[in-house]
Amino acid sequence: MQNIPVVKLGIIAVSRDCFPIGLSIARREAIKKAYKGDLYECPVTVENEKDMLAAVADVKAAECNALVVFLGNFGPETPETLIAKNFDGPCMFVAAAEGDGDLINGRGDAYCGMLNCSYNLGMRHLKGYIPEYPVGTADDIARMIGDFVPVARAVIGVSNLKIITFGPRPQDFFACNAPIKGLYELGVEIEENSELDLLVSYKEHAGDERIPAVCEDMAKEMGEGRYYPELLARMAQFELTLLDWMEAHKGARKYVAFADKCWPAFPEQFGFEPCFVNSRLAARGIPVSCEVDIYGALSEYIGSCVSEDAVTILDINNSVPAGMWEEQIKGHYDYNLSDTFMGFHCGNTPSCKMCADRAIKYQLIQHRLLEPVDSEPDFTRGTLEGDIAPGEITFFRLQCDSEGTLRSYIAEGEVLPVATTSFGGIGVFAIKEMGRFYRHVLIGQRFPHHGAVAFGHHGKALFEVFKFLGVEHIGYNQPKSLPYPTENPWA
Repeated sequence: MQNIPVVKLGIIAVSRDCFPIGLSIARREAIKKAYKGDLYECPVTVENEKDMLAAVADVKAAECNALVVFLGNFGPETPETLIAKNFDGPCMFVAAAEGDGDLINGRGDAYCGMLNCSYNLGMRHLKGYIPEYPVGTADDIARMIGDFVPVARAVIGVSNLKIITFGPRPQDFFACNAPIKGLYELGVEIEENSELDLLVSYKEHAGDERIPAVCEDMAKEMGEGRYYPELLARMAQFELTLLDWMEAHKGARKYVAFADKCWPAFPEQFGFEPCFVNSRLAARGIPVSCEVDIYGALSEYIGSCVSEDAVTILDINNSVPAGMWEEQIKGHYDYNLSDTFMGFHCGNTPSCKMCADRAIKYQLIQHRLLEPVDSEPDFTRGTLEGDIAPGEITFFRLQCDSEGTLRSYIAEGEVLPVATTSFGGIGVFAIKEMGRFYRHVLIGQRFPHHGAVAFGHHGKALFEVFKFLGVEHIGYNQPKSLPYPTENPWA
């Protein structure tokens, strides 16, 4: 993945000056030993504000971009929380559990200190990641640090992200609304461009000497007989156009995601559909969302940071036919018909997440709309089609609604090994209580039809990312025992 941060963690121990400082030092050293990843151990133990400044300067000099603030004893409330203010990156706050033995000189009271730490963070309007149960032994805290890393990676990525768009949303796709206010609240920059800007840049890349190498890589990725040879040069030219635009326009930001208008004008003017190129960039951690879905691109990028893997964006598209459910799902998998649906898009899912028979084809819907009836597909070719490979998934989205409020949802499920017998990049998805979730979160809270898909179960980390970013509304697929506020109890 080329477009997501590498987390460099540091740990700073803090100590209240009326408690033995040796407790914090020894307990910090035990965490360093227990944690299996890279963890820079700050030699300054913070007892006062001057120590805090020295410690922050030290971890910055060590190029840390995320911190563990460790209460080895009760901890100094003001200096420990000012670490989060003075350090430019996400901070996790955790506390030491008491060990066996001496509960006089060996008691640290960090269990109590975490309460005051949280209170002081709130008074100063500072953000801190606090695990579900933030008190533990060295081994416990090592596990908490492991949970913190994907959260930190996403937070760092979002704070250094620019979303680059081309074109306005297509007519009748205003459901993918994108109030810019929410992006700035999250610290995301945006650059909006015309489709003409993209077309001009694309034409300037004609004859680029790098095109043959990209064509060769595309052919190798797909395999013989699974692509249109005459299209490769055009698609390679477009891929290079986007990559060069990214480097030239990221400005002060480190990372980029795209949200591009892909129809109706695109295929005729460029000579192909952009889906396969979009899929290739997504596989590298550079999401390219369809239909200028700005918050879809943001969601995909967060998913890439959390999972360190390819992501996709799909329509929450169509119900599974009752006959298909009866024959291939019922009795084989523990899902009701209303737990299932098909996730679909024209062909932007990375090939590594699709079944082996995937191939570059043509966009059936656009062919009906844009090319002569009964003609052979021409410029509507370029989609990456096939069934999405079975396995665990997380469906999620971060959205700014029409009132300017940030909302999100997360639902874990799976893609079933059931042939879709349909077109596009598509899969049979199953999520427990999807029917109720669909009605009371997706419809009830007015989410658009696009959802981001991370491959694997990443709900725990995504939930913490959204909390850290200040998103107050986080919907999920609640069990029947926990009704939604809008759910009719007599239904």
